[in-house]
Amino acid sequence: MAKPGEHSREGSRSSTTMQGCIRLSKQLQTIRRPARWDEPLDAQMDEPCVQSLLTTEPFASMDAAKFPQRSPLAGILQNDCRILDLQRGDIIVREGDYGSSAFLILAGEAIVSLQSLPPQLLGRQGKPKHSWTRAIAKLLGNSKHAEVRDYSATSDSAEIGARVTGEGQQVFLHDIPRVIPPGKSVTLTEGEVFGELSALTRTPRSATVVAGSEMKVLEIRWQGFRDLMKSDPTLRQHVDQLYRQNSLQAHLRETEILADLSTESITSVAATTQLETFGQFQWNHDFGKNQKEDIGRRILGEPLIAEQGQPLDGLILIRNGFARLSRQHGDGHQTIAYLGKGQAFGLRELAHNWKTGQQRPAMLSLRAVGYVDVLKIPVATVEQLILPAVPFKKLPPELPALVSEGQQPKNTRRMVQREQSMDQGLLEFLVEQRFINGTQTMMIDLDRCTRCDDCVRACAATHDNNPRFIRHGKQHENWMIANACMHCLDPVCMIGCPTGAISRDAESGSVTINDPTCIGCGTCSNSCPYSNIQMVTINDRKGLPILEQTSGNPIQKATKCDLCASTNHGPACQSACPHDALVRIDMTSPGAVTNWTK
Repeated sequence: MAKPGEHSREGSRSSTTMQGCIRLSKQLQTIRRPARWDEPLDAQMDEPCVQSLLTTEPFASMDAAKFPQRSPLAGILQNDCRILDLQRGDIIVREGDYGSSAFLILAGEAIVSLQSLPPQLLGRQGKPKHSWTRAIAKLLGNSKHAEVRDYSATSDSAEIGARVTGEGQQVFLHDIPRVIPPGKSVTLTEGEVFGELSALTRTPRSATVVAGSEMKVLEIRWQGFRDLMKSDPTLRQHVDQLYRQNSLQAHLRETEILADLSTESITSVAATTQLETFGQFQWNHDFGKNQKEDIGRRILGEPLIAEQGQPLDGLILIRNGFARLSRQHGDGHQTIAYLGKGQAFGLRELAHNWKTGQQRPAMLSLRAVGYVDVLKIPVATVEQLILPAVPFKKLPPELPALVSEGQQPKNTRRMVQREQSMDQGLLEFLVEQRFINGTQTMMIDLDRCTRCDDCVRACAATHDNNPRFIRHGKQHENWMIANACMHCLDPVCMIGCPTGAISRDAESGSVTINDPTCIGCGTCSNSCPYSNIQMVTINDRKGLPILEQTSGNPIQKATKCDLCASTNHGPACQSACPHDALVRIDMTSPGAVTNWTK
């Protein structure tokens, strides 16, 4: 039985708690959750501009009724586009840069360079780094609270989240004919599109494009371009045709075996080249489920590009993605190596057949790991235009001799370059977990690692006491791949981002998150196959959660490793390791992995 006055004391405590909650709620900062089109690409895109674009092809031929209400045609033009007024010589895109926009020529003409230009002519500038003084000041001023954000100076400036190349400076060429000779260029005119491939596939620009006259160009960020293609099939057909006309030759020249061909020969090769795709563009959706399957069944379930023992119908060039080289081993297949962008399959067999008059089939199988774009050059073209023009020293050695039974080579491992030959178990591990996608993968030698966590502390100190990785992950023997953003060659985390908040840095290629335009939807975190993006509740300088104005719920943001981009010393985790047990390594380079793991 309650004592006299006990109930009143309990009521008093409840009242006090309630008053405390009210006082706390008054102290909490609230902001409106960003939405996709809160930050348009250009705030100056008004209604008259949109109406003018709707009378221009290809938009005039599009059926606005086919577009969903959440992303109407007019809305895409107003929020995902901007009109650029350019002068002759202005550089629009630079070879090697990562971009997130496609471009449509509204008036004038552009020049596409078919040769690489010196970096100094392209106006490349390094990003400013923090001085050591500023770095020390930042370290001493780190917040005591987790995931602090300062929105006191937030403004509605149209520059927030804008994709600006060269720190807002327009770089131009003084003398186009001297820098880009007429025989080394292609001219694009009104109505043509460029830059769409690198924007959609998250790959570097394949060529430099400059304004050949005064121009009006419509820049379309890739989310809007994707929606335009999804809602109107004619645009996709138009883009495929333009790729064959304008970019195919540049991609062919990226292959070493074609480097010695004349411009006329490259043009003839391009005319017969076939474009093919294998696998799923959003391969990450089934990644977790596929990992649970037996390895043999998983390999056999991968889309087959070329099959061991079958005649080759052409030279296969990997344009995007990764492909598995495997050989038949018992009842299944064994991984020999993997091929990435710019690498070729079938050259050794085709060269052998051309020199000897034999008809040897494919010695290995080639399968798509995820999603792969390939270029296939027919055998007749290879024999007539490519092989006769290749210097003898560049031709691959003849195939190994055949054994009498089954007519198989004695050792198919000799088909693979020495630098690609790594420990078989490690190779299988990296391919199966698809770590081959990482360009800055955190690899730890557990035999050297003492678990001192200096790497984690260094990361936290660099990021306001908030570490951006977790020191655990998948393991093979003494090698561990830590849960840290790998800055993938194919960053699928970017596919579904509705605002473009996650994108590639134009110069370094690292995958970055623009905090002001991140809406906390979690799409990137859910899409990452490696669980390397975390959603965190953000706080103000007092350590109190920042709330969304309408719902009152705490705001969340996506966070991940940024390679310590603002520092002078590179990734702090690697610099801080006292035992050289940790490295950030390019997994797309088999030689780099082999050298580290010897």
